Amino acid sequence: MADVPLYVISDYASSERRITPSWSISQLKSKLQSVTGIPPSCQQILLKTSSGEKIALEAPDEESVYLQQFPLSPYAELLVADTRPVSARPNFSSEAGIDKFVLPEEEYEKKTDSVLAWKKAQKLGRFDPNAPSHEQAKIDAIAQEVEARGIAVGKRCRVGEDDARRGEIKYVGDVKEIPGLGVWVGVQLDEPVGKNDGSIAGTRYWGEESELKRGVFVRPERVEVGDFPVLDDLEDMEEI
Repeated sequence: MADVPLYVISDYASSERRITPSWSISQLKSKLQSVTGIPPSCQQILLKTSSGEKIALEAPDEESVYLQQFPLSPYAELLVADTRPVSARPNFSSEAGIDKFVLPEEEYEKKTDSVLAWKKAQKLGRFDPNAPSHEQAKIDAIAQEVEARGIAVGKRCRVGEDDARRGEIKYVGDVKEIPGLGVWVGVQLDEPVGKNDGSIAGTRYWGEESELKRGVFVRPERVEVGDFPVLDDLEDMEEI
């Protein structure tokens, strides 16, 4: 019988292989070890036919049972499971114990075919002679936004036009823990639906440590200052 192309699928690999029907089950397992990385004695093989039926390729004596006795069809799937305990299986995704090559920075800067070299040639990022002025323009624009919106510590506001996220401005200024130029606005919300308690990465910007996360840091354009009193959830309830 001619070889049959099958898809071999395991937890570690997936590939097309040509299978010879005259092989015994034992021979098949031996050949699949190099494909799946699973020792023959630990392989559990299922043949998934085109109809979706799964047939176990197993026998009391796997040396004398041949694959031609099973309904092999082109591009059916051989599902190979590893019966070893999880702790005994190889962990191909772990990076522990792997020595990584790191090109020294001075060597990287000498290369002419790197991303860094391309940025230098294109005058991008820190290689842009106008970069400092661009950054200052961004900082100035954010400062103007703060002034135009009347943002100041102690004022009531709402965040992101969400009327349920009302609170009080507690901080206006730089936040070194958050990437980005210009000032941030720290708001203590009325409800515990924030991201922090007024501190970030150990730096406290207002208040005291609390398990209630009522604080958020947002850009000025997301803050609307105004007469936003604390919402009373019981205000609209009818008398019972």
